[in-house]
Amino acid sequence: MKNNELPSRQQAIKEAFLRCLAADSTQLRDDQLRMVENEDPELAAEVRRLLSGVSAGDRLEQVFGFVADHPSASTRYGSQPSSTTSQESRSANFLERPGMILGPYQLMEQIGEGGMGTVFMAQQAEPIQRQVALKVIKPGMDTGQVVARFELERRALAMMDHPNIARVLDAGTTDQGRPYFVMELVLGVPITDYCSSQKLSTDSRLELFIDLCQGVQHAHQKGIIHRDLKPNNVLVTLQDGKPVVKIIDFGIAKAMRPDLIEKTVFTSIAQLMGTPLYMSPEQAEPDIFDVDTRSDVYSLGVILYELLTGTTPFDRETWKNVGIEEMRRMIRETDPPKPSQRLSTVREKSGSKEQGLSTKEIQRFQWELRGELDWIVMRALEKERDRRYESASAFAADIRRFLDDDPVLACPPSLAYRFRKLARRNKGILATISIVMAILLFTAG
Repeated sequence: MKNNELPSRQQAIKEAFLRCLAADSTQLRDDQLRMVENEDPELAAEVRRLLSGVSAGDRLEQVFGFVADHPSASTRYGSQPSSTTSQESRSANFLERPGMILGPYQLMEQIGEGGMGTVFMAQQAEPIQRQVALKVIKPGMDTGQVVARFELERRALAMMDHPNIARVLDAGTTDQGRPYFVMELVLGVPITDYCSSQKLSTDSRLELFIDLCQGVQHAHQKGIIHRDLKPNNVLVTLQDGKPVVKIIDFGIAKAMRPDLIEKTVFTSIAQLMGTPLYMSPEQAEPDIFDVDTRSDVYSLGVILYELLTGTTPFDRETWKNVGIEEMRRMIRETDPPKPSQRLSTVREKSGSKEQGLSTKEIQRFQWELRGELDWIVMRALEKERDRRYESASAFAADIRRFLDDDPVLACPPSLAYRFRKLARRNKGILATISIVMAILLFTAG
C-alpha cells in the first residue's frame, strides 16, 4: 500500500467502525458489518477488532481516543494518528451531557441516539418555558456528507405541519460549530409496543394506523419520502388521555422537491438505506436511487402486518445467518405468507408471547384477518410498485372502507363479495325483506 493511501484507509476503517458503533441494535450492527465485509473483508476484520475492544460502558470520548490509538487504525498501516483524528479526539471533550447549556436550552437527559446525532430532553428558558427534544450532531461525525443529511432532516421536518409528525421548533450551532435542531418532545413508545401493552382490538389498531398513514401522506405532499418507517420511528403518546401517533426521525429521508434535491445525500451502491425488515424491494436493489412514495407504502404495509400478527413478514431469525446479497434477494423476490397464515405459525412464539394473548384470542385474531385484511396488507406488500396502493392516503382509505363495512379495493370484485358487504351493512332491511318474502311464499302456497 502506498503512503498516500494510508490516511484514506485509516479514515475508511474509522467511518465503518463509527457506523457500526452507532447502530440501534446488535442486529443492525451485524447488518452493517456484513455490508462492509461484502466490499472489503480485510477492512471488516479490522472493524471487528476495534469493536471487540470497546465496552458497552465506554463514553464517546473514550471511543474516539481508542480509535486514534488502536494499532488497527494507525500503526498497522505504518502511520501515526493523523492530526485530524487527534483533533476529533480532543473535540470529544466538548461532548454534550446533561447540565450543559446550548443557547436558551439546558440539557436534562439523553433520550436517544442514532447514526448521526444524539437526542436530549432539554428545558427551554426563553422566550417561553417548556421541555423540548434537542438533537445535536455527534463530535467526529460532522463531515460534509453527514451535516448535509442532518440539515435535510431539519429542513424536512420544518416544512411539515401535521399532528402526526413531530414539529421542529428551533435550530442553532454549538460553540464548536456543530449543528443542532430543537423538536417537539414526544414522550411515547413504539406503536407496536403500545398496541401490545394495551391489548388493543383490531379496529383500534387500524384507527391508529390510519393516523400514521395521514402523517406519511402529509410528508409526501411536502416532497419528502421517509425511507425508514418502522415502529421505533412511529411513537404513540397520550394527549388529553387519547393516544396520538407521532412520526419521528427523517434522518435518511429523500427529497423530491427541487429546492431540497441539492441537499439529498446519496450513498454508495452497496449500502442498504433503511432497516432491512421494513425495507421495500426497490430499496434492496443495487441502484437505490429509484425510490418513490410507494416505498413508504410498502414499509407501512410491514408495520400493519406486525400490528396484526405480532411479527414481521420476514422472521428476524431467518436473517441472522444469511449474507447481505441473500437478504437483498429475499426482500426483492420472496413473498411472505398472508397475515392470517403467519399468525397461525407464531401462536407458541412471538404472537402469543408479545401480545399476551391466549390461544382462543389468537384464533379470533386469525379469523378477523382472513379475507379483507389479508388482501389489504398483501396489496401494500406487492413486490411491483404499480400493484401497491398508489399513496398512503389510498392505503388508509381502504382500511376505512373495511372499518365502515364498505367494499375494499384490495379484494376481487365479485358479485358474491359485494352482496355479503351489502348484507352486513343492511342486516335489518334484509331481515325484513326475508320475513316478507317468507310470508308471501307461505300465502301463495
